Amino acid sequence: MALKPTIYKAQVELADSDRNHFDSLTLTLAKHPSETLERMAARLLAYCLHATRGLEFTRGLSSADEPDLWQHSDSGEVEHWIEVGQPEEPRLRKACGRARKVSVYTFGKSSDTWWKINSEAIGALPRVDVWQLAWPEIQAAADLLERTMQLNLSIVGGVIYLDNGGKSCSVEPLALQRSD
Repeated sequence: MALKPTIYKAQVELADSDRNHFDSLTLTLAKHPSETLERMAARLLAYCLHATRGLEFTRGLSSADEPDLWQHSDSGEVEHWIEVGQPEEPRLRKACGRARKVSVYTFGKSSDTWWKINSEAIGALPRVDVWQLAWPEIQAAADLLERTMQLNLSIVGGVIYLDNGGKSCSVEPLALQRSD
């Protein structure tokens, strides 16, 4: 019998002064049985960094044909494909064929090695942004997550400030590759 995902509910007060986007988000995140809290934290941060109409979580780890997040246009086209982790170049090449923009949020102790091995191949792809989330910062963000949570998330000058009312942390995504 397959294990079921663990459901997390998040009320997020988002204040993204970099994009002049302020919103109250009610999010449901399904944590796959094989997923770590750190990976789920990275998915949540990626969502908040790109929060806009049409952005949604996908089946993620449960599906080989979908990213972790994507944004569709009103006509159903994939506008933005967002991967969390260390995807391989063929997967990102496929994403470039399906979406107008592709973003990758890599994290973990081996993300530097992943980037060294894949940077040349990924660098040749069009419309791909790659961001690295520092492992200690992602661990601190994961430590703030609870099954039911209220979070204040501010983005100022590219730095994410996260607070759950009792603890806080900051995450500063490092741009490894920018397509613009």
